Amino acid sequence: QVQLVESGGGLVQPGESLRLACSASGNVESINTWAWFRQVPGQQRELVAWITKNGYHQSVKGRFTVSRDDAENTLYLRMPNLNPDDTSMYYCKVETSNGAYWGQGTQVTVSS
Repeated sequence: QVQLVESGGGLVQPGESLRLACSASGNVESINTWAWFRQVPGQQRELVAWITKNGYHQSVKGRFTVSRDDAENTLYLRMPNLNPDDTSMYYCKVETSNGAYWGQGTQVTVSS
């Protein structure tokens, strides 16, 4: 099993930046893909960015950058120039040979 803990969310003003972190523990060697999703109440969870075990990465949201620190078993999401539409709960997800695991989420609120 893998345990995931997200952090780094908060209340920011439009134009500001945040960096989210997702710390993994447990059987991290089994992780094949790491990803960030976000979800607004009443809407479907949407993919934000992902990175594979081999380092291939892609961001659906062009402003955001995903990265990973293998030494710390931590996934990051850098989010510059935030706007109110980015307000959401952000979740970390990993896919392993034994299934998928989700974190509990971290709230990002962009408001003036």
